[in-house]
Parts: sequence; C-alpha cells; structure tokens
Amino acid sequence: MSGRIPVTVVSGFLGSGKTTLLCDLLGQRRDLRLAVLINELGEISIDGALARGSASRADGPSAADAPDIEFVDFPQGLIAYADDSRFAPTMAALAAQRGRFDHVLIETSGVALPTAVMTRLEEPEFAADFVLDAALTVVDVPLLLSGELDAVEGAGGAVARAVGTLFDRQLEQADVVVLNKIDGLDEDDLLDAEDRVRKRAPGVRFIELAQRARLDARVALGLGLHQPGRSLLRRAPMGPPTPLPGMEWQPLADSGRVDGHSHSGLSAHAHGLSTHAHFHEQDPGWLSFVLRSGAAQEVERLREAIAEVAASEPLLRCKGFVTDGAGAPALLQGVRNRIVSGGFPGGAARPAAGHAGELVFIGYHLSRARVASILSRGTGTHWS
Repeated sequence: MSGRIPVTVVSGFLGSGKTTLLCDLLGQRRDLRLAVLINELGEISIDGALARGSASRADGPSAADAPDIEFVDFPQGLIAYADDSRFAPTMAALAAQRGRFDHVLIETSGVALPTAVMTRLEEPEFAADFVLDAALTVVDVPLLLSGELDAVEGAGGAVARAVGTLFDRQLEQADVVVLNKIDGLDEDDLLDAEDRVRKRAPGVRFIELAQRARLDARVALGLGLHQPGRSLLRRAPMGPPTPLPGMEWQPLADSGRVDGHSHSGLSAHAHGLSTHAHFHEQDPGWLSFVLRSGAAQEVERLREAIAEVAASEPLLRCKGFVTDGAGAPALLQGVRNRIVSGGFPGGAARPAAGHAGELVFIGYHLSRARVASILSRGTGTHWS
C-alpha cells in the first residue's frame, strides 16, 4: 500500500440517482472514515442535505457531525474545474488530517466530466497524498432505453445531441458503470442496456446493477484500480462483481491493462479526445439558475407548474425547498417532467431569509424569464 488516501469519483448525468446511491453507500460504511465532497451546479445544497440526512438516519441523530464522516459542499460551479478556488485548499486540509480519513468520496455535478477531478489528482501537489481508487458513472437506465439520447432530429434535436454527448463523455471515463433505476425492468431490458453502454463506451471495465437504488459497497469502494500493480481481478476476497444476466466474466489476458491510469483503452494519463475544460468551452449551453418566492406554496400546484415548464422548455433538472400552506418545509425534486415532493431532510439549510421557496433549475439554453413566468402564472405567486 502506498499510504495515499484513496478517492472514489461518482459521476452521472442529471437525475441519474447519484445522490441516492451515495446515501446508501454512506449507510454501508461501517468503520470506514469518510470525507464526502458534494458538487452541485446551483446555489442551494440539496444533495448535501440529503446525504447528511442519510448519515443521520443510518447511525442516529448525531451521525452527520460524527468524526467518522465529514461533508464539504461545492455549490455554484463544477468541482476541480479551472475556476474552482476551493478544491485545492479542501484537499490540502484533508491531506493535513490524513489520520482522520480512510477514503474520500466525490460526487460531481450532473453536467461535469469526472476528468476534472481525475486530472487534478495526478498533479504533484495531490499525487503524494491521494490516489484515484475508481471512477463510477451512474446511468439512468430508462433514459438510456428511451432513445432520447439519440433523437437528434426535430425540435428537440439540439438538446438531445448535447445530452447524448455529455452522457457519452461521462461513460467513457468510467471504471465502473452502475445501471440505476432498473426496478421493474426485465432481463431483456437489462441486456439491452448493457449492449447500449458497450456500444457508447467500449472501454468500460465493469457494469454493475443497482437494485432498488442500492449498490454493494464492495464494488464501489476500495477497488484499488489505479494503484500500480493492483486490479480488481486480483482482489480474491471480494469475488467478482455481480454480472448482468448472460454475461460471462473472465480474467483479462493482460491484467496490466486495468492498472495505472488507463481509460477506455487509451494510454496512461489519457482522458479522451476532449478534456473537461474544452468540452464546456465548446458547448456553453448548460445553464443553472435559482428562482425564489416569498409566498407559501400549494405543493401540488407547484408540481404542475414545474411539469408545464418541462413540457415547453429544455428543463432537465429541478430541485429545491419550499414552504407549504401549513408553514411546513418541503423538498421538491424533478427530472424532466417527473416531479416529486417529500419531507424536509434533516440537516438541510432553510431557504434564505425573506424567501419561502428556492428552486434550482438546470437545463440546456434554458430561459430564466420564461421559467419564472410559467411558475408565477401556474402557482399564482411571484417567482423571480
């Protein structure tokens, strides 16, 4: 062992279920001491609140403040990208406290490429203290099977192309692809999903199933895929990952292919044809903004208004907090036109003073003015 702190990067497109899987992994951590870095494109830390609430439910009301887990929120940007001024000092602080942590988990934004973190970890200021353990990409299987990622013609073609390109870039950098939201799908659907993943990213090493949004921590943490001379196939005590139905798992003829920093069949330290920075410079259409209201909300009416936004605008993700008519806080989350509401997670920050509702909207060339207008008209309250 090198003594370096292993880092697992969890990526995946908007709404793929990264945070739900992360929350479940936290519940399986046992004695593992974790630092958890959560990146959100919007101003409000929804995912961080959910993760803290999950840790609390797993180990009691004080778990989120316990010394075996530390959360760091990275809102309003993409973690480890050039304009992220917090990544370096945060990692330096973790390195200085290396005796407190066994593992670092980093959840990237749904529109980020994992190469940003992966590249930074290779830099001299981090390489002595950290090593990439594995890169996981979580896949929304119903989205993959829907054909939306390939629907490049018609009015929604530009959005589909942008989503498909980003989806593929995230897949290409994965060591492990996690097929999520598979409950209710049959074996043919799962084999179809595997085939689509392999065609979009032939170099993916392993494909795992997340039944009921649950992934065995043994195939997510402690894999050691990027430590020279080690590979998952040599970890006999863990056994092979659970395969998809009909898949045959066999050792590689040259196990060195999965050592070091090899991705998608490329050579060491190669991260695909487009770097994370260049990718977003070439396509600046991904937008995020926050809308706020000072009025209490009828939650069902608000859900209908958000669904109307999704039907007429290129909205891909919505999440936030509101206060309902009874004065109770509620959480809203949406993936396209699927909008759900629920209880307020423990440990979450309330909406800013003077606001009864704050919602983050993420989309491709999304119009803030049109979204605010639809929301205001649909709820009978002012959103801006």
